[in-house]
Amino acid sequence: MSVEENFSFWQDRRICVTGGAGFLGSYIIQKLKERQAGDIYVPDYPDYDLVQKDSILRMLETAKPDLIIHLAANVGGIGANRARPAEFFYDNLMMGAQLIHESWKFGVEKIVALGTVCAYPKFTPVPFREEDLWNGYPEETNAPYGLAKKMMLVQSQSYREQYGFNSIFLLPVNLYGPRDNFNLETSHVIPALIRKCLEAEVRGEREIVVWGDGTPTREFLYAADAAEGILLAAEHFNQSVPVNLGSGNEISIRDLLELIVRLTGFSGRVVWDTSKPNGQPRRKLDTQKAKEYFGFQAKTTFEEGLRQTIDWYRNTQMLQK
Repeated sequence: MSVEENFSFWQDRRICVTGGAGFLGSYIIQKLKERQAGDIYVPDYPDYDLVQKDSILRMLETAKPDLIIHLAANVGGIGANRARPAEFFYDNLMMGAQLIHESWKFGVEKIVALGTVCAYPKFTPVPFREEDLWNGYPEETNAPYGLAKKMMLVQSQSYREQYGFNSIFLLPVNLYGPRDNFNLETSHVIPALIRKCLEAEVRGEREIVVWGDGTPTREFLYAADAAEGILLAAEHFNQSVPVNLGSGNEISIRDLLELIVRLTGFSGRVVWDTSKPNGQPRRKLDTQKAKEYFGFQAKTTFEEGLRQTIDWYRNTQMLQK
């Protein structure tokens, strides 16, 4: 499909982006505007608490969307998942289930629902293939969150089967990039490590403490690339089978930290706190279906993405302190 055809797909549609004011949402909105999308509605929290049915109904009446991109989630790193498992389960389950149901009733043309790599079983064979999604229980520290999000896949499939409702379900790997959440209480691993290294260097601290032993592996996808994949799926993909979104590159937490240490210029030592959990042992996605179904491949190299993220935090967040 040509660039002009991509533009025409969006120009005549009313689009609602839940979570559009957040990290990934900011890239979705940017790319929608680049595609000359004519009508974009972002329901801001707390004006719209999408855990509540009345907020969903009010959003639908206000936006009157043809297409919904559902990014909104209550999400955090290992620490936040351990501290608030019930909250993560309930909030994400209720948001997804009620949004899909009420959107079907309202006559929405299509929903793009975002799941999570946390939905995969703890010991999924690497690389993670979509066919393995149900072959075991997720890693314990984020299972409530992962299972709540995975229910949108079940709902997507059952509503398509019974009602012919068009919804799709994407499984993005861990995202990173400028504008990420750098709050050490709730952030994921990349922004947490970047912040620790940069602030320790500024303060002259000689060591940083990192959770686990560094052996787990992770795959990361630059947020702008993820946004492109989501919009390509919205344009081209109309099946209720799960599809991975990732970069295809696996790195251990230890190697990740060494790379961040080099790029930030941190000159102290690293202390691994092995009393803290590692999380899932390995994560690497098979990304062939995204390429096959809607032509998505990640373009940003990992080191370049990290440089951009570090520069953004150093130049915008640290200068404000």
